[in-house]
Amino acid sequence: MPFLDWVNKNQAKETSRDVPYHLLHQEQTYGDAADNLLIQGDNLLALKALIPFYAGQVKCIFIDPPYNTQSAFEHYDDKLEHSQWLSMMYPRLVLLRELLAEDGSIWVAIDEREGHYLKVLMDEVFGRKSFIATIIWENFYGRSNAAAISPAHNYILCYSPKGEDWKHVRNLLPRSETSASKYSNPDNDPRGPWRLGPIFAAEERHDGLMYTITTPSGRSVAPPKGSHWRMLEVDFWAMVADNRIAFGEKGDNIPAIKLFLREVQDGLVPRSIWPHGEAGHSQDAKREVMALFPGQTPFGTPKPELLISNIIRVASSNDDLVLDSFLGSGTTAAVAHKMGRRWIGIEMGDHARTHCIPRLQKVIDGEQGGISEAVGWKGGGGFRFYTLGETAFDAHGHINAAVRFATLAAYVWHLEVGEPGTQIFDSPLLGIHNGTAYYLLYNGILGDRRPDGGNVLIQPVLQHLHTLAAHSGPKVIYGESSRLGPARLAAEGITFKQIPYDIKMR
Repeated sequence: MPFLDWVNKNQAKETSRDVPYHLLHQEQTYGDAADNLLIQGDNLLALKALIPFYAGQVKCIFIDPPYNTQSAFEHYDDKLEHSQWLSMMYPRLVLLRELLAEDGSIWVAIDEREGHYLKVLMDEVFGRKSFIATIIWENFYGRSNAAAISPAHNYILCYSPKGEDWKHVRNLLPRSETSASKYSNPDNDPRGPWRLGPIFAAEERHDGLMYTITTPSGRSVAPPKGSHWRMLEVDFWAMVADNRIAFGEKGDNIPAIKLFLREVQDGLVPRSIWPHGEAGHSQDAKREVMALFPGQTPFGTPKPELLISNIIRVASSNDDLVLDSFLGSGTTAAVAHKMGRRWIGIEMGDHARTHCIPRLQKVIDGEQGGISEAVGWKGGGGFRFYTLGETAFDAHGHINAAVRFATLAAYVWHLEVGEPGTQIFDSPLLGIHNGTAYYLLYNGILGDRRPDGGNVLIQPVLQHLHTLAAHSGPKVIYGESSRLGPARLAAEGITFKQIPYDIKMR
């Protein structure tokens, strides 16, 4: 597979490996306590901080990164040299890949300036087999006389670890009024509205599917060259008897299958072209933001709620986790909240406070803009607001004194088993995975902070672990030091790892 190369690519790869872990500091809770998180800070650092807790848990990722349009917007700098833009995107995509669920999907909005480079970059990070589609979104429906060819669309690249099998887990889009209007009931069929469907299959000839029928008017009909009937002849006449075959008012038309609205799939398979009538457009998005913040300059490049709702509807179900690490004006979080999804939004700029928090407070209060009426939104829920704190480990690998037991426990659990630490960490036993028990002696979890006490593996501590959480199989124990000899550790089936030296960044 060909790879994209650019200046400083090797440095970008190292960045994805060497991003330090930072602590997340909770500033405030808004509304009812909830799992929803709004984080202000560099999204590279915030994504790394989330991995021990959410690796492989995010069902839908949508990001709308700077398009590198060589212009500067009021709320963020979109003027990056090409290689710098690629170096910015690469490590963030790598971390997003770590957070994405195996049956999840990532959607990235972009325009034609970097869209094709982004496609090759995402092929490298996620694998070409993970590519699902390039969505063409009609974001502008007017015409610009100033352009050689008036731009009318943006791209949205969609990838999933499941590749083609993702079609078995993705959802359908709701059937629009335009789609339903294609169905009618001219013969007053008691099964309701219907439309005509094809009766021939354009494939190679098959035995039993090549026959000639006679229409009610006496016309003989056989499959055209290179095709065949879709059903056996006995089944064809059974469908005629059941009034599922239409021959036209005079009985002289080539037969067609009657497809009833009530029997088709409850929704539409998404297409790769999303016209503005089905997904909104840029002016819709600006009007939505202006309605939320009257008198203020709208955010430079917001996305309409209808577009985001289509993505979230296709890519997730109720209570699934949605992530946007370029949250901007907060659209993804607002839409996910209204649609009953859990969400995480990350935004570096001041508008995390000036735009995102006020907008999401209005959502909690039941604001009726965007998709609110369509989804029956009445308000409720809440979110927690976080900022990035200090690094969890210093340059020498020492643990920051501000790191609490539960935080380090999540790091250790993810380091050892590769899964997020979603359980409650309030005991030295972090959990059992594939027959091995993992323990952490840190921060006085046993109630003894003396140097030779609860953070050091000595005989009384080991006995206490047996009493507290006995396990007959292999054990991995993290602690400040061990006073037990190699023979005793081997006899107990213990692998001891010293804090902080054996805590390597995953």
